[in-house]
Amino acid sequence: MDNKQIQVQEIAFPAIEIKDVVKVYKLYDRARDRVKDAFGLGRRQSGRLHYALKGVNLCIRRGETVGIIGTNGSGKSTILKIITGVLNPTSGEIRVNGRISALLELGAGFNQEYNGIENVYLNGTMMGFSDREIDQKLPEILEFADIGDYVNQPVKTYSSGMFVRLAFAVAINIEPEILIVDEALSVGDVFFQAKCYHKFEEFKKMGKTIVFVSHDLSAISKYCDRVFLLNKGELLGEGSPKTMIDIYKQVLVGQYEIHGNQEHADFLEDVKQGGKESRKQNAEEAGINPQALEYGTGQARIVEYYVTDDAGVRTAAVLKGSLFTLHMRVAFEEHVPAPIFAFTFKNVMGTEITGTNSMVEKAFLESVEPGQVKEVTFTQKMSLQGGEYLLSLGVTGYNGDTFEVYHRLYDALNITVVSDKNTVGYYDMDSVVQVTDASRRETESGPGTGR
Repeated sequence: MDNKQIQVQEIAFPAIEIKDVVKVYKLYDRARDRVKDAFGLGRRQSGRLHYALKGVNLCIRRGETVGIIGTNGSGKSTILKIITGVLNPTSGEIRVNGRISALLELGAGFNQEYNGIENVYLNGTMMGFSDREIDQKLPEILEFADIGDYVNQPVKTYSSGMFVRLAFAVAINIEPEILIVDEALSVGDVFFQAKCYHKFEEFKKMGKTIVFVSHDLSAISKYCDRVFLLNKGELLGEGSPKTMIDIYKQVLVGQYEIHGNQEHADFLEDVKQGGKESRKQNAEEAGINPQALEYGTGQARIVEYYVTDDAGVRTAAVLKGSLFTLHMRVAFEEHVPAPIFAFTFKNVMGTEITGTNSMVEKAFLESVEPGQVKEVTFTQKMSLQGGEYLLSLGVTGYNGDTFEVYHRLYDALNITVVSDKNTVGYYDMDSVVQVTDASRRETESGPGTGR
């Protein structure tokens, strides 16, 4: 067996395996009921069972960066605590192959009375390192944390930002094979977050396994190879970041099951089957995606959408720096108070780049009645870098305090931005650059001239 085969097997070997894991808590309305149950004083047990995890199965391979997403209470933190051994499952099996370093709840494993350096040694000892080994790692840990003289103060005096800087510095500098992070980076400042994500990139190149829980969907999309989606203790699915994030957004608005609409479905069927050549040609030219993900309550329907260039011609290609217009034709089936029309640009990895809506722009704040059809246009300058983008559309609104999605189309249009000059990042700031000869001015107004 050659080295290449050995490397492939090692990458495919699971770092974490979870099989049929169930975690059940007992909830009590009154503290005295908990005491009665603990001592067996009641005739029957009180309290109700809460299933934090319901038979979850997942496998994380070595070298993967895996994201776990879901709403609050979906079981994300519970499954991380079970992986790290903080909690035991009620039933099921779990196997972990490799040394874990975990950054879970802020300050977990820290003694509030110890100073920063003492806590570094405390945590290192708990992870199995000798004092000598920690001595060697201490300078790197302190440099990464960068909290100055506070490292000699009790950690109970730290701000949340300093706390997480030190905790993260310890977690990533003890050479873990598996790094687990649960939302902890959200309290750090932007410079520290950038440093941490750079470390993630280094870990990925080194073949480390990273399990990442965050509500920052852009970070999940950028750094994760696969994503697991949890909801109410159940694993809804696993797949690419883009796919799972799109499903997660449906879960957030209670629209997990896809609801189509007949007029739009007929239009897409025409495109796929070629039943109407003119429609098919227009769709291809306009970059329409026949497999666009759609859902909504059906109170409003986006029945037509396309992009035109600065000459008013339908197109799927927009020249960088030029004006373009997004068109939406929306039919209303029911009374809708103040509908919100929206669009979002995403890159091919699913990261949302930019977007806006009619409420933000204060462009339309009226109610709409059944049978009405609204023509909506968004006109703007194309400042994105050259490349391929996906355009998503939506009609949403508020019914009292409840946010409702009437119709959404994810990745409905493929837009190509044509450019002969790409700058750094996602969009061009359209800078005006001017270079002048400062040395000549200094010569003309040298010392003693009085100028």
